Amino acid sequence: MKRCLILVIISALILLGGCSQSSGTKTSDGLQKISIMLDWYPNAVHSAIYTAAAKGYFAKEGLDVDIKMPSETTDPLKLVAAGKVDLAISYQPQVVMARAEGIPVVSVAAIVREPLNYLMVPKNSGITRPRELEGKNIGYSSLEFEQAVLKTMVKKDGGNPNKVKTTDVGFDLIPAITSKKVDGIDGGYINHEKILLEKEGHPVNAFNPADYGVPNYYELILITSEKEMKQKQSVIKKFWSAVAKGQAAVTKDPNAALKTLYKHEDSTFPLDHQVETKSLHILLPLMNNKTENYGHQDLSVWNNITSWLYKKGMIDKKIDVKKAFVNLD
Repeated sequence: MKRCLILVIISALILLGGCSQSSGTKTSDGLQKISIMLDWYPNAVHSAIYTAAAKGYFAKEGLDVDIKMPSETTDPLKLVAAGKVDLAISYQPQVVMARAEGIPVVSVAAIVREPLNYLMVPKNSGITRPRELEGKNIGYSSLEFEQAVLKTMVKKDGGNPNKVKTTDVGFDLIPAITSKKVDGIDGGYINHEKILLEKEGHPVNAFNPADYGVPNYYELILITSEKEMKQKQSVIKKFWSAVAKGQAAVTKDPNAALKTLYKHEDSTFPLDHQVETKSLHILLPLMNNKTENYGHQDLSVWNNITSWLYKKGMIDKKIDVKKAFVNLD
């Protein structure tokens, strides 16, 4: 994951260098323009953003927010780094790896505070824990990170990770497991693939990596570039303040939030209302912080995932984690 990702980012920085298209500009009614790129097509995890827009929370903060959808999974991080968008939703391990290569991106909020990416096996497989994967074939979605997670889980549970075969199935995780091409998958999300598998009559046992040796990490975070953070910190704070209000509204009335979300679904990726309802039910406890303000980030979480990535050879050097994130609260 690291090598391919960084090469893509560096190439993008060279080809796309420049200032954000919305930086420093205002609309005719005096609103400050700011752009955010989602991590994927609009879905339940983005409910707070669309709710904030619908309820006028952004406008009350003096903002005109342009919500963009990525063409590729690497777009959010690389376009933020290149200054082509102001903000983006990305992944904590990805940001650590990017910073280890000198890419100047910084996290400003934790959106999902725990892993969503679980190890999954068919319920009727008889597999009840990671060490029982010895001799089995596990599909993953092309990412080196997922293989490191799998090996850690098996080893922590007392198994031999070298006895577990892996197959790169790309984004075809669901077909790979339902067709029995593989015995399980690593890379499926509990708020998406797991729900879809169960709906299609393929219940699975899902194992949280944080229960088997992988440190807890923030699955989704809001990022910007170091340059944008310095130049537009007050604007970014206003953006997050509006999103936090949106999250409070989503928590209070999830059904209303989903109705708002459905108005923005992408025609290429139509939303299954049953799936998104279950997804949001799973997400809310993993997003809301019980002791701190919504989005607050803990230094210990950054330290732990950075140390683990270094130990697993995913980064060549440890980063200064205190420079990797900023708390806006």
